[in-house]
Amino acid sequence: MKPVLILQHLSDDGPAYLAQWLQRQGLRFDVRNSEAGEPFPAHLHEHSALAILGGEMSANDPLPPLRQAELLILDAMARGRPVIGHCLGGQLMARALGAAVEPSLAPEVGWHAITRADNAEARAWLGDAPQFTVFQWHEEAFALPPGAVALAGSAACTHQAFAIGMHLALQFHVELDAEKLLRWSLPDTPAFHEPQRRHATVHGGQRMRDDMKRHLQAQQALADRIYARWWSFAAAGG
Repeated sequence: MKPVLILQHLSDDGPAYLAQWLQRQGLRFDVRNSEAGEPFPAHLHEHSALAILGGEMSANDPLPPLRQAELLILDAMARGRPVIGHCLGGQLMARALGAAVEPSLAPEVGWHAITRADNAEARAWLGDAPQFTVFQWHEEAFALPPGAVALAGSAACTHQAFAIGMHLALQFHVELDAEKLLRWSLPDTPAFHEPQRRHATVHGGQRMRDDMKRHLQAQQALADRIYARWWSFAAAGG
C-alpha cells in the first residue's frame, strides 16, 4: 500500500494523533511541512490518501502552498483517493470545490460542543451521539460546496463538517493530542488574551487544559472512528 500524504503548513501544527493512529495500523505516511521548505508533490500518484492539517493563516491568503494544497485535493478526488481536512485543511477543501471561506459567526478557541446533523452520512462518520465536544481553534469557517452533505454545526459555526462520498472536511482539530494542546495553550501574550475579552467562545489556556481532562479521551475515540472510515476507502481501492 502506498503511503498517506500529510500536508503540514506550520512546524508547530503536526499530525499528532493522526500519526499515532496510522502507526497503530502499521500504515506508512509522508509528512510534507511547507514552513520547513519541504515541497508538496505535484500529484497523488505515489500516495494512497491525503490529509491536510491546520494553520494560523487564512485559507484565502495568497500563499503558494495553499494553492498547491487545493490542486492536490482536486487531484486526489479525481483519482478516488480519500481526502480528510482538519480546520484550515477543511477550509482548503471547501475552497478547492468552489465554496467560500469567510469569518465564522464567532471565533471558537477551546473545547466546544457541536451538534450532529440528522442524516445517514453524519451517523456513519460521527456516530449516533447527537452532540459531542471537540477542540476548536478558528476564526473563519467554510460554506458547503456543491454536492456536500452537512454533518455537524454549532451556534458559532454553521458548518462544522461536511462529506462528499469518501472525502471529509472538518472545522475542528480531531488530530489533537495532549502534547499539542499543552504547547498551543501556553502563550501568555496580548494577542492571546485580547480575543478572550471580546468573545466568550475563546477560552484561555488553563481552561483548555482543564477541559482536556474531560474531553480528550472521547475526542480521540471519535478520531478513531473518523480515521477508520476515511482509511477504509483507501484500503478498498488497494
